[in-house]
Amino acid sequence: MKLKAGVLGAGHLGKIHLKLLQHSEKYELTGFYDPDESNGKKVEAEFGYPFFNSIEALIEAVDVVDIVTPTLSHYTCAIKAITKGKHIFIEKPITNTVEEAEQIRLLVSENNLRGQVGHVERFNPAFKAVKEDIQSPMFIETHRLAEFNPRGTDVPVVLDLMIHDIDIILSVVKSPVKNITASGVSVISETPDIANARIEFKNGCVANLTASRISMKNMRKSRFFQKDAYISVDFLEKKVEVVKMKEAPKTPGDFDMVLQNAEGVKKQIYFENPEIEPNNAIFDELESFAEAINNNTPPIVTLRDGTDALRVAYQIIDCF
Repeated sequence: MKLKAGVLGAGHLGKIHLKLLQHSEKYELTGFYDPDESNGKKVEAEFGYPFFNSIEALIEAVDVVDIVTPTLSHYTCAIKAITKGKHIFIEKPITNTVEEAEQIRLLVSENNLRGQVGHVERFNPAFKAVKEDIQSPMFIETHRLAEFNPRGTDVPVVLDLMIHDIDIILSVVKSPVKNITASGVSVISETPDIANARIEFKNGCVANLTASRISMKNMRKSRFFQKDAYISVDFLEKKVEVVKMKEAPKTPGDFDMVLQNAEGVKKQIYFENPEIEPNNAIFDELESFAEAINNNTPPIVTLRDGTDALRVAYQIIDCF
């Protein structure tokens, strides 16, 4: 059954969502609402998506509300949709405060609805290719660097960029956070443009995160170190590197890479090349949400996931 979907917000990302929903077999795009009427009329004229004059009218007409508005308005939009019995897809970060996120999560649960947060890197084909290989990492290093873009500078770089990596890390480290230290520097914005954070988990894992929005080049790389394996994910170039170790054969081949430690234990190093299936990550996350609604199963990125990522992001910001 096709789900009737409506989009709140017709900015850069909102227009991408509108296009993808229109091409989806799982949704029927009903239309969109944007508080800027001139922009709404322009988008309607250019692309043909029906423009609704009020947020209430759009919510009434759909099954799923796709919230792609500025973060400050996420909470208000979500509450309006949930109280009308609508499922919500909400862009990251989930809301402006952890308290708002918790209220949304509780209300969605009480109304037996579904909610998903747009942490799109979970659907990155490079990460999807290796996520099953990432087992109990003990050290993680991430770099998310971007060239300056005035869009997004109304929030700290932690909420703008680093939160992607926070979500990825929380999804693979199955342990509570024990301690966080961080530093941030404001260079040209009112809020920090560069930040570094160290997250220590109760199981001993340590994650070191760096984010910048005033870099000379773009970079989105994460490296995971675990017993007998090193896994590197390039979220930007959609590439992975997997290096593993296993017991060395008694008679190694000429091209086998074998290491021997001080105790005489020999390990063989070998490389894996997981197949990376090209995809449109935003399309996949929207499709997966439709499946969660139709199958009555938990979304891949739950409202709890989005809330947990926001909570850690604010713990980092509080260190500045």
